[in-house]
Amino acid sequence: MTHPLSRIPKLAVVAAVALTLVACGGQQTPAATDSDGSSLSGSVAIDGSSTVAPLSEAAADLFRDKEAGVNVTVATSGTGGGFKKFCAGETDISDASRPIKDEEKAECAKNGVEFTEIVMANDGLSVVVNPENDWASCLTLAHLKTIWEPAAEGKITNWNQVDPKFPDVPLNLFGAGTDSGTFDYFTEAINGEEGAIRTDYSPSEDDNITIQGVQGDKGAMGFFGLSYVEENPGKVKAVQIDAGNGCVAPSKTTVQDGTYTPLGRPLFIYVANKSYTDKPQVKAFVDFYVENETSIAEAALFIGLTPEQKKTAEDSLASIS
Repeated sequence: MTHPLSRIPKLAVVAAVALTLVACGGQQTPAATDSDGSSLSGSVAIDGSSTVAPLSEAAADLFRDKEAGVNVTVATSGTGGGFKKFCAGETDISDASRPIKDEEKAECAKNGVEFTEIVMANDGLSVVVNPENDWASCLTLAHLKTIWEPAAEGKITNWNQVDPKFPDVPLNLFGAGTDSGTFDYFTEAINGEEGAIRTDYSPSEDDNITIQGVQGDKGAMGFFGLSYVEENPGKVKAVQIDAGNGCVAPSKTTVQDGTYTPLGRPLFIYVANKSYTDKPQVKAFVDFYVENETSIAEAALFIGLTPEQKKTAEDSLASIS
């Protein structure tokens, strides 16, 4: 799922984070130095999830402002594509919108790439409909499975087939492409099996395409990250989800407290241990990233860590050797 880095102007990200840090007492992370006391240089290579990319780019922008000699690059090959490069030893950090798979772990192990998983922020997947849709304000998991399961292909094509209370309106679907961690997460959460989905929908790695598709069709539905709903007010409408305990809208509070289920999720970075221990610029960047995660998450329109998640991230870094 492409989550364009241009969605937040670079200067706005830097300014927002910097102002937040100043507002917190001006306790910014001291400029990192190498062993001889000079400013850092070298590179930090990041690739992976396009959902997580704006978060890493926000961190990179601010870090570049403090350490101009370090070249931090953030690419977007998707979660799976990022792990391929990471496990081949081509990158220092892999952005991921889902946990690493067993087969990916095995590939890393085969290549001698030891890593540490860190939850860096929280996000929610949003199911969205056209703003003129006044009948699907809350959908059950059964509704969503009826719409998106493989058996629906070519058969469930009208809203009144989803629920007889719904009107006779053609159902047109948009969503993430198969290379996206969002696709993996959504299909497993809704259909019970990763990758299980009807194929007669319009997939795209660009969330803007999904926005346009849903915005232009009264009967359309799509899915993507919660932050994209917040960035496009009035263009699409987020649906409340009833997982058995009543209708819950996606929000910072419901994602962080776990009530927006099963579509609330953590966002990850995977750090190559050797990069962290052997490259001072990588260690300095990751330490900075974790220390300032709340401000960075807010600037990138994601949801910050809970105190427990923050403590786990700090403990994970301390354990790398």
